[in-house]
Amino acid sequence: MITDKEDHSFSYEETSPSSSPSPSPSPSPMSRQQYHQQREHPLVPTPPQTREEQLLTMIATLQQQVNTMLLQQQGSRVEVVRPQVFSGRIEEVSAFINAACLYIRIKMTEEAAATQVAWVLSYIQEGIAEAWKDNLLDELAKGESEVELAEQLFTKIRNDFGETSEEKKKIEQLRTIEQGGRTCNKYVQEFKKVARGSGYEGRPLIEEFKQRLNGAIRRKLAEAEELPTTIGE
Repeated sequence: MITDKEDHSFSYEETSPSSSPSPSPSPSPMSRQQYHQQREHPLVPTPPQTREEQLLTMIATLQQQVNTMLLQQQGSRVEVVRPQVFSGRIEEVSAFINAACLYIRIKMTEEAAATQVAWVLSYIQEGIAEAWKDNLLDELAKGESEVELAEQLFTKIRNDFGETSEEKKKIEQLRTIEQGGRTCNKYVQEFKKVARGSGYEGRPLIEEFKQRLNGAIRRKLAEAEELPTTIGE
């Protein structure tokens, strides 16, 4: 038992073990300072919220949830320009990757990685890139491709079509050159200059050369009994 004396000191009286069959542990002794603080500043229980206060708390919670939802949906309302169709030309690479990457980050972050890859591939539709896409789709169907994320696809596009080698630049120039108003001799010299270092030779080189000739000359070649076997012919 704790007895409060006039000088506020504390004494303890031991209780005989026989007086209580199962004694409980004694509480930690209270310091004099704690004792006075408790007497001078007794704890006041917090009154329960009124009905009005409960409603105000509920409204504030709901408003916070609505604000969070609005922030999450804000990206879906932003107008983002879709990428242009990609045909494999070197000058298209950076613009296509940047536009596709930006669209995915704003509009498709919740989509699965496979969906993002398929969406990017849907914009590869023309030129040499279309055959490249078909080969990649076959590899994906067979599980032979390492492309699983859109970022990996962008890297592959940049490596296969970007300005990563002099040979690829030459190939691009070879596929864009046209005879136009040049004479045949001048066009032949210009074509040979561009073809040097492209890796093209033999029949593929001749086919590229024929495709860049003016329409009238191509028709004459088609009507010829013996097709030329060299560019010089």
